[in-house]
Amino acid sequence: MDNIESKVLSTRYRGRFAQIPIYLGKFFRMFVYQSDWKVIPMAAFLAALISMVVKKNFFVNMEGTTRGAFAITCVALWNGLFNSVQVVCRERNVIKREHRSGMHISSYIVSHTIYQACLCMIQSLVMVTIFLYTGVKFPTSGTVTGFFLADFLITLFLITFAADMLALFVSCVVKNTTAAMTVMPMILMVQLIFSGGFFTVPDNVQFVKGFMISNYGMSAICSEAGYNELPSTTAWNLLKKISKQEDADPSLKMMVEQMKANGDDKKMGYELAKSNYNERYENTVFNIELNWIIISLLATISIVASIVVLEFIDKDRR
Repeated sequence: MDNIESKVLSTRYRGRFAQIPIYLGKFFRMFVYQSDWKVIPMAAFLAALISMVVKKNFFVNMEGTTRGAFAITCVALWNGLFNSVQVVCRERNVIKREHRSGMHISSYIVSHTIYQACLCMIQSLVMVTIFLYTGVKFPTSGTVTGFFLADFLITLFLITFAADMLALFVSCVVKNTTAAMTVMPMILMVQLIFSGGFFTVPDNVQFVKGFMISNYGMSAICSEAGYNELPSTTAWNLLKKISKQEDADPSLKMMVEQMKANGDDKKMGYELAKSNYNERYENTVFNIELNWIIISLLATISIVASIVVLEFIDKDRR
């Protein structure tokens, strides 16, 4: 840290653009020497854990795809939040000193943005690799790029990056790392509750979903997966479960076996899927790109807010 500060002062790099590579180099050195690289194996572990749970029905039916999209969104949010929630508050005093010596806050935040974007892309690539290695069966064709894995990778990156930038803003606001780690689970919980995936949100707070990264992330993943074209299996699974009970009516068991033999179980799944049609999950280029744009906008708002908040660091008495 002292080397960076002396380099900035001694070489008189006062321009905003000239300071960016200096701080960017510092962050990459911290990645190596301060063990910031640990977020990479953590992303791999979480991806393997999620894959083990969701791979059987992910991209196969509506219910499995919803669960898989929710789980993957959770992991991407966690990765992003954990990446940067402590990065500013842990060196707040150093930032204050360097700012008074000529450091531009915008250069500092932009450097963080570039570094965190690289980190998020590596995590996203690691997650996709783990999913492939553990046997998740992805669709082949993609709606936007023509390749599903490319569309899926873009969505993973955007969710992770937007969460990362939100955590960066939090790190600019809180006073220390303890406060940052206390706030992070609360942010994650709010994101998951208002994701629009599993929880029914009261009408008077529906508007909150419009500010949630998780909401648009889940929508993008389900749209890419072709959610509305997949069968629904909830009713069929319930019927099978009832027929296997000891006191089940023999005629019910016979009916279930006959339906399965004739392929009527699959027909029923597609018929029931019509009642579960979700406009948010339409598999169209417009819908997917709209989700990408909104997630990118949320990330941009966090970046700008971080710069604005940190500009007042000299007045901070903490």
